[in-house]
Amino acid sequence: MSDDDHHFESKADAGASKTFPQQAGTIRKNAYLVIKTRPCKVVEVSTSKTGKHGHAKCHFVAIDIFTGKKLEDIVPSSHNCDVPEVVRTDYQLIDISEDGFVSLLTEGGDTKDDLRLPSDDQLLAQIKEGFKDGKDLVVTVMAAMGEEQICALKDVGPKN
Repeated sequence: MSDDDHHFESKADAGASKTFPQQAGTIRKNAYLVIKTRPCKVVEVSTSKTGKHGHAKCHFVAIDIFTGKKLEDIVPSSHNCDVPEVVRTDYQLIDISEDGFVSLLTEGGDTKDDLRLPSDDQLLAQIKEGFKDGKDLVVTVMAAMGEEQICALKDVGPKN
């Protein structure tokens, strides 16, 4: 048997590298947390006292940052929770295609064409309206655990 018989090329990604551990007792309101493999923003934290079996429990209520769904989790306060690495990036809006994708300009001068318009109706209306009026728009894209979504809009003024 030669050395190169066992060559594995894994295309699978569990998304675990995009998170880091943090003790449950140190997570506060407005922090990010992974619940049921979804990146969430914590909206409520309550801690129970230690019971006869010894662990204080943290009860988290959180909202999925991409779908807006409410999720809950109860974790012993001494245990670690996964915290997603959430990155926000600003891009200039170049174009909106007929099929609902946007064309964005990166800081390096390249185009990014793999993002859909947001599902939030109010933000969607603001983007379409501003683009139709010929305004110079900058969108903020939030990325976590391999997902990306437009989450905010800035009007930089009219196009020259």
